[in-house]
Amino acid sequence: MRKITVSDITLKAAEQQELSLTFRERLAIAEKLDASGVDYIELPLLSSSKEDKIVYKTIAKSIKNAIVKIPVGVDDNSLNNAYDCVKDADKFCLQVAMPVSTAQMEYFYHLKAPAMLKKIEELVKAAKTLSKSVEFVAYDAFRAEAGFIESCASTAFAAGAESIVVCDDAGEAFPEDYADIVKKIKGVCGAKIIVNPSDALKMSAACAVSAISVGADGVVTSVTGDYLDMAVVADVIRAKKFVLDADCNIDVTNVKYLTSAIGGVTDIVSEQEKDGEHFTLDANASIKDVATAVAQLGYELSDDDVGKVYEELKKLSAKKELIDTKELEAVIASTAMQVPSTYHLVNYVVNSGNIIPATANVTLEKDGEKFTGVSTGDGPIDAAFHAIEQIIGHHYELDDFQVHAVTKGRGAVGSSIIRLRANGKLYPGNGVSTDIVGACIRAYINALNKIVYEEN
Repeated sequence: MRKITVSDITLKAAEQQELSLTFRERLAIAEKLDASGVDYIELPLLSSSKEDKIVYKTIAKSIKNAIVKIPVGVDDNSLNNAYDCVKDADKFCLQVAMPVSTAQMEYFYHLKAPAMLKKIEELVKAAKTLSKSVEFVAYDAFRAEAGFIESCASTAFAAGAESIVVCDDAGEAFPEDYADIVKKIKGVCGAKIIVNPSDALKMSAACAVSAISVGADGVVTSVTGDYLDMAVVADVIRAKKFVLDADCNIDVTNVKYLTSAIGGVTDIVSEQEKDGEHFTLDANASIKDVATAVAQLGYELSDDDVGKVYEELKKLSAKKELIDTKELEAVIASTAMQVPSTYHLVNYVVNSGNIIPATANVTLEKDGEKFTGVSTGDGPIDAAFHAIEQIIGHHYELDDFQVHAVTKGRGAVGSSIIRLRANGKLYPGNGVSTDIVGACIRAYINALNKIVYEEN
């Protein structure tokens, strides 16, 4: 009986849907997936965020049963960063993921078919120098020109890829289309074929069965989004494994419980806190206490970053008697794992009311020199942002702006998430303070420093 591998992309799908998952929630999902019996757990493409790099490293090291997969990006730098995230995992696979349809090749990468084949070959060979296990992921495979998916598959296989993933990004493929494409790829190379059917037409299970019946070696699943559901795969295998002559490692008895638990990941985190991960720190906490608390949360911080967290907690403890888990995580997000700061907040004064225009006076420090900006705006936060722009002499597009309370009560800590767009790229920033205007200013400066760091 053939073994069908199951590769889960729940973490990728959550990012595509822009679900705001904390580090602990992502780790909880990975651990539940690892317990479900899936063969592979896929991480999203690594962003420029140093926080994500630390999160990915921790998740990769925590997975004990499944193989960790991660996309390598499109150049040596992104390849090396991806490898660095998973190199300490028990088992890992590097993915070369590229579009194969003419529209996506030219729109996203400005490459024609011959250049894309060369790019695929170069990336697979480079990934092969770092990992024995390399996979080629063909995005938008069903809109590729006739014969091109076969060329991409044979090129990737010859360069060292052991498996090929076929994706239906348009969500338009029928079961017979999957059978046809699997046969074609099997006809030109000896790679394992894994199918990633879309459920946009509610036919992902039928597409998977059709592909398996003609020789597909694996399927891609996700607990969220328009993808093949892991629980559905378990049901199909349970009912038809002798007809298909195929089986998988999924825990068919507990899979529905596990997928339900992943879907309610907030409840999982609450359970973990009840099991002893919830704690508080006070003004008397030592740097060792902070380091221990950070480690209990699963973060791996350098001594320098632990020191930054400790200093920020000392400031926060002057305003709040006790600092709990959520507040500590908010402080970690805003102070650790960051690029070197070019601009530092010195002070700010904001005035607003229903009969006067909002005004802001913000002072920043750069290279030991202080700069002050004064501006008005549509509310205190808008005025503060304009004051900062006055200092730096540049306006960045504000792509996203969120404000929420990290904790409850009158002394709640506020968290702000800012996304600035520069040269077509998004730069996230996070700020935390008991003063919500201060949180927003810190978030803006956090994102600004990332822009400046990359430009220099």
